[in-house]
Formats: sequence, structure tokens, C-alpha cells
Amino acid sequence: MTATPATVRQACPQASSAASSQLASQASIDRFIDALWIEDGLAPLTLAAYRRDLSLYAAWLQAEQGRALDTSTESDLLGFIAHRHAATRATTANRRLTVFKRYFRWALREHLVAADPTLRLLAARQPLRVPKVLSEAQVEALLAAPDVDTPLGLRDRAMIELMYASGLRVSELVQLPAVRLALDAGVVHVSGKGARERLLPFGDEAHDWLRRYLVEARPAILGGQDSEALFVTRRGAAMTRQMFWRLIKRHALQAGIHTPLSPHTLRHAFATHLLNHGADLRAVQMLLGHADIATTTIYTHVARERLRLLHAAHHPRG
Repeated sequence: MTATPATVRQACPQASSAASSQLASQASIDRFIDALWIEDGLAPLTLAAYRRDLSLYAAWLQAEQGRALDTSTESDLLGFIAHRHAATRATTANRRLTVFKRYFRWALREHLVAADPTLRLLAARQPLRVPKVLSEAQVEALLAAPDVDTPLGLRDRAMIELMYASGLRVSELVQLPAVRLALDAGVVHVSGKGARERLLPFGDEAHDWLRRYLVEARPAILGGQDSEALFVTRRGAAMTRQMFWRLIKRHALQAGIHTPLSPHTLRHAFATHLLNHGADLRAVQMLLGHADIATTTIYTHVARERLRLLHAAHHPRG
């Protein structure tokens, strides 16, 4: 007898059921990601991370229980977290739990599930993570590291100056279109996380380096090519986050900075140095583009620690 799809399904009902469950899970994930993009305007990288976490859990649930994503129970989720995160940091487990909570709230709203299985699940406790921050002297050394007698060095100096002056995220900096820079007004127009718009001032020092970059370096780097990006490579494309991270590490070594860095080191320095000089926490929140001031509050811990060290170093009873 010739095999047909129908006879294969009859002969392998379990395989057919598994395939149906996988398709159902993927369809639900696709709908959820589309909803996040339409309703919240999340960045592509954030959407990709949500999809990856949900697909990983759906594959585990299918392999372990033979069921689709929307049949999840509290026990299933606890089992997955225990399986995947027994040896990982609490931050990773908490990030995935946040994704699951958001998905099942949406699924409940869309009547895909009868109850939210994440309702009673709580995030794991974790120690306060205070960002590592460069001192003002270290930032000055980093700013002075690029060779500004070359077009690429002048570009790097302008990028670092703008990031430190405005508190831009790395992704915002490298993706910034040239038309979003209002040089004469001294501001940059940014569309950040969740499509939130910010108008950020950047001061005279960054203004001067940006002007030099636009006049002297950018045309030389492009070599007659057109590009919408503000900060460009020799190929005429925008710089990537990875490229910016590599140049920061290279210039940090040139500056004699051996403190462990992250791509957001200058953003952390921007916030902390503002607070050290008396800036209002709400103003810093607006500049950073934080939706919740609790996220900004972490920098007050850094500022207080700096004051404590100054007191200990200089007070006669310190």
C-alpha cells in the first residue's frame, strides 16, 4: 500500500500529535511577538530574546510532557526553571520568569488559557548589583585615547564624547540617524526602548567634537558614499554594538584603564557623575529614558558609596 499523509498519521499518531503541539506553540508565540511589536513597540533585539525564551520552554515542555505551550501548569514552569537554572544566576531565571509572566497575561487576555500559571511564581532574591563606574579622571583619559589626527580616531572621540555627554544606550548611539542630531541646538532626538522619545542635550565639549567629526572625518570615512547613519564605517554602514564595544576596550587599554568594562560603562558614568554633582534623580531618570525611577535609583548607591569613600579619605575621624 502506498503511504499517504493520512496513513502516516494513522500509523504514527504520537508523531502527528507532537507536530500539532509544536505548531500550536509556535503559532501562539508568533501572535504574542506580533502583539508586543504593535502594542509596545519593543526593539527587535528584545522581541528576539522573548521569542528565544518562549521557544526554548515550549520545546522543553513538548519533549518532557508532550504538550503545547498553552497547556502549561505552574508545576511545568517550576520544573523548567529548576532544570535550566539550577546552576545559573538568579538574574537569568528572573529574566525568563518575566517573559513567561508577560506571555501568560497576554494568553489569558486572548482566551488561550483559562488561568495564568505564573500568578503565584515569585522572582528569586538576588543581591543588589551596583554598576561599575569609571571615575571622572578615568573618563577623561578614555576620551583622550583616540588618535584624533585620523578620521576613525576623530569618529571614535565624537562617539565617546556624545555617549558620556548624553547617557545614550549603546544601541541608541550606533543606530542614530544623522538627521536626529540637531547640532546648532545642541540636542539629539532619540527613540529608545518601548518607542519612548527623548530629546537629550549634550553640551559644548561634545558639540565641538561632533562638529569636527561631521566636517573633517565623516566625509573622509564615507569616501563619496551615502549613509543615513550618523556614525559610519568605511563601508558606509552604521557601526554595530560589537564594533563599538571592541573600540571602547581598545581605547580603555590605551588609556591605562584595567577596570572591567561593559558596553554601558559610559552610560553608568554619565548617571553617577550627574548625581555626584547634585543632579535631581527625576531629571536623571528622564535623561536615561527609564520607565521606572526604581531603575535609576541604583545609581544613588554608587553616588553614596563615592561620598563615603571621600569622607573616609579626608575627614579627620574618617
